[in-house]
Amino acid sequence: MEDEEELTPRLKCDVELELSGPNVPSLNKWVANALRRLADRLERDEFEDGFTDVNDGVGKKIGSIYVGFSQGNF
Repeated sequence: MEDEEELTPRLKCDVELELSGPNVPSLNKWVANALRRLADRLERDEFEDGFTDVNDGVGKKIGSIYVGFSQGNF
């Protein structure tokens, strides 16, 4: 029997956020907070394949995240 090649897990992640606010420092802080929340959710394996809405701290949609899991010989 031929040796099977080991498949390598692969993750594709795209994040698109769009916010408006009073000034650039506030926007930077809000985006950083949203990215930290997304990172925590990724570490807890809370995403399935596909698009998911991204909300700010009060539940308003500010964008989306795409997560795609696959494996193969890359």
